[in-house]
Amino acid sequence: MLSVALRGIRLELPFRILEYPGNASVLISGNMNRFESKLAEHRLTLRRGQLQTLQINVGRKCNQTCTHCHVDAAPWRTEMMPESIALRVGEWIREHRPPVVDITGGAPELSEHFRYFVETAREAGCQVIDRNNLTIIETAAFAWLPEYLAKHEVEVVASLPCYSAGNVDAQRGDGVFAKSISALKKLNAVGYGTKLPLNLVFNPLGAKLPGPQAELEADFKEALSRDFGIVFNQLFAITNQPIARFAEDLRSHGQWDAYLELLANHFNPATVEGLMCRSTISIGWMGEVFDCDFNQMLKMQMRNGKPLYLWDVTPARLEGWDIQTGVHCLACTAGCGSSCTGAVK
Repeated sequence: MLSVALRGIRLELPFRILEYPGNASVLISGNMNRFESKLAEHRLTLRRGQLQTLQINVGRKCNQTCTHCHVDAAPWRTEMMPESIALRVGEWIREHRPPVVDITGGAPELSEHFRYFVETAREAGCQVIDRNNLTIIETAAFAWLPEYLAKHEVEVVASLPCYSAGNVDAQRGDGVFAKSISALKKLNAVGYGTKLPLNLVFNPLGAKLPGPQAELEADFKEALSRDFGIVFNQLFAITNQPIARFAEDLRSHGQWDAYLELLANHFNPATVEGLMCRSTISIGWMGEVFDCDFNQMLKMQMRNGKPLYLWDVTPARLEGWDIQTGVHCLACTAGCGSSCTGAVK
């Protein structure tokens, strides 16, 4: 592959993808990106199916700054969903009742509308997921979270990239592992991991693919039970996306090209049917609609002659639509595949 860099702009040929430091991925009209080339090679197409999950990104503010974060979230971020947008999203949930409402961020609990979304979705009969970083529970302002989440039967999907303190702190910050263990014990105490669903998220440390999910889950369960008496339901193994903060880290260490080659060389056509973009719509903090959370971070907003917002679409209307893709999509189809609920195959 020919690679040309000019003042921070990266042009890769022959797939002709422009990569900008601002993380936007622009596909030049009339040319396949590298992921689409893989689809064509296997005679596959990627279109939207029936809507299963509405994923709401309530904003970029977080109490952590993780090296792998594809959202580029941090304590100093100010982009947060305003009340006017939250109310419109709530109206859409009540009208269309998606099976799952997945609340993410940043740390989603930092949104002043977090409880509004939880309670609106539960009243509409939706399953609710809280993408929880665990350390938020250890802050004085959010000590109420375990009991609140249990009361509303919210599924907790919690970030814990390893059962080793050294690896977790290296990826998520000093002291994060100890706080995470304390938070998990509090979730266990109110029924999570037994009566209520508690699932953990694993991200590999560095530019490599995660190992087999079932084996990782077994290792996690044995270690957390043995060392801390912690129980959980499932482990979701998620491949690090080559966007935002992780992409910057790859480039700074000269690993960008090698990581893309790793992803492309491990393309698995059997993962395509189960990709989350086929059954999920992701919305930004201003209500913008995207095929997935990763496209959202690259500002690849869905369009129909104009940029689309949640209130412009219905679940039925979106069925059969082509899905916008980029080189980052290789991460979701490498090896066993990767989605917000872990391995695809």
